[in-house]
Amino acid sequence: MSAASTRSHSLLRSFSSTPYLFCFLLAFFNFISSTHAIKFELPASRYPIPKCIWNSAHPYALVIVTANVGTGENQRIDIEVVDDSDHRNVYLSKKGITGETRLAVTSHGDGDVGVCFKNTFDAGDGSMPKLGRGAQMSRVIDLDIDIGADAVDYNAIANQESLSALETEMRKLEGVVKEIADEMIYLKKREVRFRDTNESTRDRVQRFAFFSIICLVALGVWQILHLRSFFKKKYLID
Repeated sequence: MSAASTRSHSLLRSFSSTPYLFCFLLAFFNFISSTHAIKFELPASRYPIPKCIWNSAHPYALVIVTANVGTGENQRIDIEVVDDSDHRNVYLSKKGITGETRLAVTSHGDGDVGVCFKNTFDAGDGSMPKLGRGAQMSRVIDLDIDIGADAVDYNAIANQESLSALETEMRKLEGVVKEIADEMIYLKKREVRFRDTNESTRDRVQRFAFFSIICLVALGVWQILHLRSFFKKKYLID
């Protein structure tokens, strides 16, 4: 028996005594699933502006993008998977996709991963098609994004390792629990970073306040000395 199967059996034995807890956890993890689906129309243009769908992803998280593109004449759909880092990394770029397209990437760092689409007129001769008044060419895109544990094909794992349906669900829970633990570690690191930023800002504000007070006191003393010297020259005071 493999180590993965042994781990699944041990988890199963631990949950067998608490079936209600197991059902609750299963429903909870399905509720917080990181699957994002959206369906929209993408208007065509000779110089299209990319339409991007953004989702947060942790470092080295698996991201599966499934795009179903509807029919449309003289229109070319281009897809690009990028992130919001300073370098704007481009993970994948594909032009002229049709039908169902499935892409898999791995994120490089903390931040958002964006799936960008462009719908370009592609009539061949460069001419614009003639449409009725108020009409606009567009194509329907059905987008499905799976991130982290939801991007893993557990059915293939179950077939490969001969896992039962319950063992497969336990494997899913194990992946989701690991994802939650990674999320907590990420939040802790971000909290430390924000605390350091707040403390640094507070120290800078305090130093600026002390400097302002010293400058005001020095200016007041200078004004008093200057006025005293002026009044003495005018013989207004002794």
